[in-house]
Amino acid sequence: MKLALTLWLLGFLLKRSLRRKPRFREQLERMGGLDWGIATEDLKIARYYRMSPKGITTGKGLPVDLDLELRFHDADTALAVLKKPTQKAFLDGMMNDQVRVVGDSADMNQLQKLLKHL
Repeated sequence: MKLALTLWLLGFLLKRSLRRKPRFREQLERMGGLDWGIATEDLKIARYYRMSPKGITTGKGLPVDLDLELRFHDADTALAVLKKPTQKAFLDGMMNDQVRVVGDSADMNQLQKLLKHL
């Protein structure tokens, strides 16, 4: 339940940042947009985010056409990593088979740059 609420709140913060923060908007315009999602490995908790300079949409589930997916072993691992989303936390999670990135690592780097402006 905590993870689902956290992911919903992340969508709210992304939409708010697009409206209120010029640096966030500029970075997103440079990227041209990004479709990504976060889920547990069993897909019991999953949410996607479609971001473009024109707007951000979010919803439950994990469509197959996403550019980037962040898959976590379980909800507790996801919460621990997402509370402090540093590069070290993701790398440690990947080394311990707790985090799996599906997609291009360049998209992951762009996402991290964008999330700094939240």
